[in-house]
Amino acid sequence: MAWVLKMDEVIESGLVHDFDASLSGIGQELGAGAYSMSDVLALPIFKQEDSSLPPENEPKHPPFQYVMCAATSPAVKLHDETLTYLNQGQSYEIRMLDNRKAGDIPEINGKLVKSIIRVVFHDRRLQYTEHQQLEGWKWNRPGDRLLDLDIPMSVGVIDIKTNPSQLNAVEFLWDPTKCTSAFIQVHCISTEFTPRKHGGEKGVPFRIQVDTFKQTENGEYTDHLHSASCQIKVFKPKGADRKQKTDREKMEKRTAHEKEKYQPSYDTTILTECSPWPDTPTTFVNNSPTPAPTFTSAQHSTYSVPDSNSSSPNHQGDGTSQGSGDQLHPSATIQETQQWLLKHRFSTYTRLFSNFSGADLLKLTREDLVQICGPADGIRLYNALKSRSVRPRLTIYVCQEPSRSIQLERQDTGNGDNSNGAIYDFFSFFVVYHAIYLEEMAASEVTRKLALAFNIPLHQINQVYRQGPTGIHILVSDQMVQNFQDESCFLFTTIKAENEGFHIILK
Repeated sequence: MAWVLKMDEVIESGLVHDFDASLSGIGQELGAGAYSMSDVLALPIFKQEDSSLPPENEPKHPPFQYVMCAATSPAVKLHDETLTYLNQGQSYEIRMLDNRKAGDIPEINGKLVKSIIRVVFHDRRLQYTEHQQLEGWKWNRPGDRLLDLDIPMSVGVIDIKTNPSQLNAVEFLWDPTKCTSAFIQVHCISTEFTPRKHGGEKGVPFRIQVDTFKQTENGEYTDHLHSASCQIKVFKPKGADRKQKTDREKMEKRTAHEKEKYQPSYDTTILTECSPWPDTPTTFVNNSPTPAPTFTSAQHSTYSVPDSNSSSPNHQGDGTSQGSGDQLHPSATIQETQQWLLKHRFSTYTRLFSNFSGADLLKLTREDLVQICGPADGIRLYNALKSRSVRPRLTIYVCQEPSRSIQLERQDTGNGDNSNGAIYDFFSFFVVYHAIYLEEMAASEVTRKLALAFNIPLHQINQVYRQGPTGIHILVSDQMVQNFQDESCFLFTTIKAENEGFHIILK
């Protein structure tokens, strides 16, 4: 007859803790392998010898499991929560595993679920002041996010979204039946939220939390399924590796008896179940998931937020002249200023300047913009506000020579007794030149700019020549253009070519 231990006897004997620790170790090692259905880890469960026990006595089986591919610290005592060190800005994989038993949550079979990944404070004291802490961080790091998703490296995630008002969260849809990995990047470091900067060891711990939701009848992903989190500390680049090495060296110096009080270091970190984050996911509602990864933002205004590389954003606000103009005017409203920022690829800073009118933005100095936006974007924004165009490499002045028939008409009019002869004499001396600005020192650039200045079809210009000594025609080449003197003056005339089109002669 099989021996069956009563649960109270097991607890009193302390076997629960030992068994739980051993299973936890097995789970950590399995988590580092390939993630197929057979590799999904089950939480510690006591096998029931007596089948007569009611099924409700079994521990709750989580539907999902999340494994972060980062080593845990060896300097954590038994029965304490694991601690994982991360490098700032480095990509870390979180494997999204389907842990359901047969028949569990059948309503999500063949459907997508939504997960929101957050980086939040571990300390309760900082959780109460999270809004103020994040606002202070955003002020010191304008345009940056606390958490990003490395889209090129991620697998199986679709409809990726971030919210400008949620700098510490990112959300996406995924199929539980397919291999899914989300690569995250944490940009805040633990010492940024401490009163004194003592280094990474004194920094505050964070938590990586994953909340997963299923779709409701109205199409919104608000029905909570599962939540899990783990404790982390974030260091400057390479700092996590040095800290991990320091902890390992400290543990090697301890005696065997002391080592028994600490957890071993595992190659992966398993996120443990927790309560859902109190923020509701209404700001991330999506009713029509797209089949390919796209990086969009939740709409909080009447205009759309384009991609940062877009050069022609599609504005949905009121059609105003300011929205389509290249120069920001002091009279521009707040909405027109936002549209101008979007048009000129400053969508990252639309929330930062959400209360700025055109006059407010134009009052900022170059030093102000560099301090707010950083050197690269600050200088670019300053130049855009001042409408500074690229200085041309060469400027020439060109005038089209009057045709032969007009010259003869002027001569005949001048020889007669016409009272308007003085007017023709005036125009014979008053000629208008067009400024040609060359960004490239090339003959093709000269041809193109002449066609634009004088409304000549470009395809009809066969060659451009320069009249040399004794009236010879010299083909204009790149080398000749490079030897033009700046602000040279030319008269040009056209002669019909043997085939279709004509030649241009510069004099």
